[in-house]
Amino acid sequence: MKVIIAPDSFKGSITSIEATKAISNALKELDDQIKVIELPMADGGEGTVDSILLSTRGEKNYCQVEDPLGRNIETYYGWIENQKMAIVETASASGLPLLKNEELNPLLASSFGTGQLINDALDKGAETIILGLGGSATVDCGVGLFQALGLKAFDQHEDEIHRVGGQLQSIFRLDTSLLDPRLQRVKIIIASDVTNPLLGKDGAIYVFGSQKGVKEEQFGTFEKGMRHFSKIVNKVTNKNMAEANGSGAAGGIGFLLQSLCDVQFRSGLELIVEINQFKKHLQDTDLVITGEGKIDGQSLFGKVPVGIARLARPLNIPVIAFAGTVGEDIEKIEQEGITTVIPIVNKPMSLEAAINNGQQLLFEAAKRVGKLILIGKTI
Repeated sequence: MKVIIAPDSFKGSITSIEATKAISNALKELDDQIKVIELPMADGGEGTVDSILLSTRGEKNYCQVEDPLGRNIETYYGWIENQKMAIVETASASGLPLLKNEELNPLLASSFGTGQLINDALDKGAETIILGLGGSATVDCGVGLFQALGLKAFDQHEDEIHRVGGQLQSIFRLDTSLLDPRLQRVKIIIASDVTNPLLGKDGAIYVFGSQKGVKEEQFGTFEKGMRHFSKIVNKVTNKNMAEANGSGAAGGIGFLLQSLCDVQFRSGLELIVEINQFKKHLQDTDLVITGEGKIDGQSLFGKVPVGIARLARPLNIPVIAFAGTVGEDIEKIEQEGITTVIPIVNKPMSLEAAINNGQQLLFEAAKRVGKLILIGKTI
């Protein structure tokens, strides 16, 4: 029996690699004759670097950068030497995983650290940069990222603003003359499954702001700041990218990238599926196991489990999806090829307890499902 294990991360609990190992170990413990193919997934957010490096035999390049609140941290990006390719995640330098809930501060959080990672990759000689946009703790439209690469921002008094954060309404002028010229020579591929525009009810603030600490009563204020900033950018670039697909990704980083650079937008999941040859591995596969932290009707919009199921469905391969939380309308995703959704929580417990014990809960859930699979083999 051949089983592909291809989960996303269970955000805030376990990485996609840890999730893959937990499921794999559970199945192998039950029957070491099961052929397991481990393909941890990501969608451009947390885990993108690790997923790509596993398939390419690249390496991690560590460096010191600023986290969203300006604290020095050590993090890494991926490096594939024979292709001079860097894989950078906004999540690793400017992401939600770096902050506790009580530290979320959309007014101050900056994407500066992501720009530092890009700068280091350019210094290393990168000819291609894959930039995963996902899991950011920022709503600064990428101003911090580009400030690390030479962008200057000024207020109405012509004083330079060094740390803008989400206070975009304070910017009255941008100077792009000192932007790193290497940005115009390097190939930049944005990996993201977010297609939302920058502004409006489907934009960066109204859809994703709350997870970054923006309170509902603040939506209008932050939206106004983004709208003001987009007009400043339009004057500089003579481009209006606020309605472009993905401009709302990562708190608006997608907007400024498309405004200031020549970028290629790719689905994060599609890119990883291509790199790890997922479709090739599907041949002669009996079962696919995937999963992520929460699965519900919204998973139709760019979530890994549904994307995996859509690839398996034409081959009539059953798909089991594990979830930390099962929400409403899951019958909609079952129509996309997911055979069943299995919650990993085995008894009433707090969210904190579930998050802290995610790996063990997933292992135990996979073992229970594995026993059912073995029963099916004997019938």
